[in-house]
Amino acid sequence: MRKSLRSGCRGRTDRRRPRAGLAAVTAAVLAATGVLAGCDSLGGSSSGTASKSTGPSPRPTPVWDRAPASVAAVGDSITRGFDACVVLADCPEVSWATGTDMEVRSLSLRLLGAPALKQRSWNHAVTGARMADLPGQMAQAAQHGPELVTVMVGANDACRDSPKQMTPVEDFRTSFEASMRQLRAGAPKAQVYVSSVPDLKRLWSTGRGNPLGRQIWKLGICASMLGDSQDMSEPAQRRRAVVYDRVVAYNKVLEDVCAKDLRCRYDGGAVFDYRFTGEQLSHWDWFHPSKNGQSRLAEIAYRNITAADPPA
Repeated sequence: MRKSLRSGCRGRTDRRRPRAGLAAVTAAVLAATGVLAGCDSLGGSSSGTASKSTGPSPRPTPVWDRAPASVAAVGDSITRGFDACVVLADCPEVSWATGTDMEVRSLSLRLLGAPALKQRSWNHAVTGARMADLPGQMAQAAQHGPELVTVMVGANDACRDSPKQMTPVEDFRTSFEASMRQLRAGAPKAQVYVSSVPDLKRLWSTGRGNPLGRQIWKLGICASMLGDSQDMSEPAQRRRAVVYDRVVAYNKVLEDVCAKDLRCRYDGGAVFDYRFTGEQLSHWDWFHPSKNGQSRLAEIAYRNITAADPPA
């Protein structure tokens, strides 16, 4: 077999012509007819083209505009500024995402500036909303064709009358995936900034030292975590640990689903890790962010959105 391959590639030797001249002529003829490519080498390509790498294709570079020109916000009472201005009422003007208050300096105010804020930012968050409500909010947000959509939701999924009533993790995931599909159907190029769910156990630890806060919590605010706030028995601590673990699981879902979308950026757990103090909590319920707390949330979002790289 080897002998026939050599003879097929080299041809016969004409003793009447110099070897160098014959080799040049033969090479030219074979190259012109395409035969030379087939005799490249044993095991080589017979098509004349370099073999392609069989390794995995590189992941596309994420697309991220650090200066979006319009913002739509979806989520729950935190994004509505609930209990930040007056008791038991929304105060969207101090919302971390789209507020107009110059003291808070919302994300939209920092990105767009005051003149464009009212024309190019929209707040579709709803107090009391859970993840199951997010697909509808996303559909509303998509109608504006925003360049950026902010998402902060999940606290109400964990804040129930008891841990048994918390939203199952898989249901949480299903609703968030549906929300992203809903947005992409109407606004395929919109960027999405996803905030982590706050650490409810840390809020409990911070607010439980305030006598007024303890009395208000007895009205039923986030009973799964804040109920019987002074009870340090083993069952009470176990209950709070269950709620804490569920919030951690929710944040893992937010991170995982967001990572599958090239135009989505998760905050890396920045809000969950933030150590809210009494100054950052509403003095009406010692749970929702105060104006100061809303400003801190705006700072976190602005820093992460305008960063060259996503949070670690």
